[in-house]
Amino acid sequence: MNDAIDANPFRYGALALDEAFTDRSGEIEELIADAKSGQDVVIFAPRRYGKTSLVWRVQQELVADGVLVAQVNLMTTPTKEKLAEKLAKAIHEEIASIVYRARERAIAVFRGLRIAPTMTVDPNDASLSFGFAAGHAPDDVDATLERLLQLPGELGSERGRRVVLIFDEFQEIVDIDPNLPKLMRSVFQEQPEVAHLYLGSKRHMMEGIFNDENEPFWRSAKQLELQVIPPELFRDFIFERFRATGRSISAAAVAAILGLTHGHPYATQELCYFAWAETAHGGEAGPETVDVALAGVLRSEHAHFSLLWEGLAAGQRLLIAALAAEPGRPYREDYRRRHNLRSATAIQKALGALTRRDIVAKRPGGEYAIAEPFLAEWIERNLDEVAL
Repeated sequence: MNDAIDANPFRYGALALDEAFTDRSGEIEELIADAKSGQDVVIFAPRRYGKTSLVWRVQQELVADGVLVAQVNLMTTPTKEKLAEKLAKAIHEEIASIVYRARERAIAVFRGLRIAPTMTVDPNDASLSFGFAAGHAPDDVDATLERLLQLPGELGSERGRRVVLIFDEFQEIVDIDPNLPKLMRSVFQEQPEVAHLYLGSKRHMMEGIFNDENEPFWRSAKQLELQVIPPELFRDFIFERFRATGRSISAAAVAAILGLTHGHPYATQELCYFAWAETAHGGEAGPETVDVALAGVLRSEHAHFSLLWEGLAAGQRLLIAALAAEPGRPYREDYRRRHNLRSATAIQKALGALTRRDIVAKRPGGEYAIAEPFLAEWIERNLDEVAL
């Protein structure tokens, strides 16, 4: 059997790459144009909206066009020393080694750092890792980071190349060091030849960094907010992925999938993954296949949803159970009465906590709904078994 036909064409959890990536053509074109113009951009989106997959595709196309692109995930850099290590490695692999073909010249750019890094060569792939030991004076660490942040722009200018620096989970900068935003901003505002892309999954923290006039990054970047993918675009993608792998899916089944996910990228890929797995080669997925697939998704997500539920306060559980049954406006008296909710003050407290965690989201029309994929369905099916 052909491996392409055997392999499930849908992806969730990991990056959605190549054929598994769908749409976002407008956002891709916009980000590529911004990057080539040296425009800094902050990308807002809840978890599981495909921010990283989108930027990975943008990065691919920029590199193909000769742009130097380096990326650092701040979730992996809990200290300034770790940030320096990851930043140095990214600059070496994705910028210096391309600008300077000779290994010695690529390494030489790091010899002027205030703190000399330990460089280790991996015997398996000959890649270079950088180490900055803890215990140095804070001023020396800051000076080292400042110099590292300056290097991409200098290396790009030397060869007349545009440079893009991508920071994933950028909201973590505040936990690394509250003074770090000021240091980074002081460097970045002097780098017109470098475009900076900032990704974050904790909206309230990202908004605090970029929308608070008292913060260094205030109004420093164009803001791009990812929405769900329009169902009509996902519809063609689902049909094509089934067809390309020797299966088919009925229009009713596709409508059932999108009726459940509303074009949410992660949720749609996840439900399609299970629906495809339930469909025999040469067979067709119908609405009953989607029902079976949904049951599989909920079993797969049960441990995650159980932990989430157990971590909620009583008032939050009451509110989220109401929103699972009926998205709406919890502050209204008739809504509170229908769902036996507490006072408006209690709702405000619960709603604030749930929105900060991106469990609940406010829709454009002003109604609130559960944002976490399939959580509402899980609550409806398990409400008799979980404690309010």
